[in-house]
Amino acid sequence: MPLAIFALTIAAYAIGTTEFVIVGLLPTVATDLAITLPLAGLIVSVYALGVTFGAPVLTALTGRIERKPLLLGLMALFIGGNTVAALSPNYEVLLVARVLSAFAHGVFFSVGSTIAADLVPENRRASAIAMMFMGLTVAIVTGVPIGTYIGQVFGWRATFWGVSALGVVAFAGIAALLPGTLAKAAPASLLDQVRVLGSGRLLIVFAMTALGYGGTFVAFTFLAPILQEVTGFSERSVSLILVLYGVAIAIGNIAGGRIANTNPVKALIGLFLLQALVLVIFSFTAVSPVLTLVTLAALGFLSFANVPGLQLYVVQLAMEHRPGAVDVASALNIAAFNLGIALGAWLGGTVVDSPLGLAATPWVGAILVSGALLLTLWSGVLDRRGAVSGEPATVIG
Repeated sequence: MPLAIFALTIAAYAIGTTEFVIVGLLPTVATDLAITLPLAGLIVSVYALGVTFGAPVLTALTGRIERKPLLLGLMALFIGGNTVAALSPNYEVLLVARVLSAFAHGVFFSVGSTIAADLVPENRRASAIAMMFMGLTVAIVTGVPIGTYIGQVFGWRATFWGVSALGVVAFAGIAALLPGTLAKAAPASLLDQVRVLGSGRLLIVFAMTALGYGGTFVAFTFLAPILQEVTGFSERSVSLILVLYGVAIAIGNIAGGRIANTNPVKALIGLFLLQALVLVIFSFTAVSPVLTLVTLAALGFLSFANVPGLQLYVVQLAMEHRPGAVDVASALNIAAFNLGIALGAWLGGTVVDSPLGLAATPWVGAILVSGALLLTLWSGVLDRRGAVSGEPATVIG
């Protein structure tokens, strides 16, 4: 792999760390800023919404900018956002800082995938993209627990300073290693994206993505307080448990890709069913330290195992229903993942603030995942009808 790919991987690692590390730091941030846990949970929602709506709009607006200057500008925005977060005097400024970082996140992955593919021969493009996205996976396994530990020992602001430093390393790597003459793909306009949203079949998959992926975040957003207040783990134990969760996520992501290779719909039905069941089980096992660890390992495996199947399925349907906008459909599905995170974190905060409390977040998340399961079953029926008639099954377009 060209060294430029590793610069992109470092950037992906930094971005992945800043997105998810806040989960382990919610109690610390809430205490320091004198806010409630539900308000702290909105820090997760606001970031995810920034990616959801910022990525398609900013990608369209920056389509004519040369690739290398654009990436350097995005990393500068990322560094600035995390620096502002580290210096935030109050909750409101921290929210603004998170939105700035989220804007950089969305466009980076949209553009970075194309750049990674262009840096290698055609037969190695998938490997190059996988190498870049490995930064995200490694961030979940190592960056999040390390960042959580740093935040617990030195204060949550120290974590954001550390992420900013990673951003500086990535900026330097991109500046030094990325070629200045990179081909630009034709920019996807906002109109192209609207056309994709006009396909009812694709809207079903986007909803499956938002509910299925977001269901876990109802509880995952508040995992640190659940582990401390419901299960009884010490604050320092949380970072170690996040390592276990991260390893399970990495394994689930790889296994999910293999499971979904032949029939993504069948795979997603099984994964969503198991995911909903494990979330319900977690509502009962959260009071036991040993059972919690077992349940979290299973939940980590299942919560990201559906990602490859959802991406594969949306590409397959886009090729059938919107063949001229497959890349746009794929990008909008990434937006749906983040919309799910925002929805899950917001709903989790609402549950925590209600009489149901922290312990209810897992089974409420299971309801969202069950919604994704029903949509998947419906989409599978539409697929079979289309196969029988020999024409694409449509819902609205």
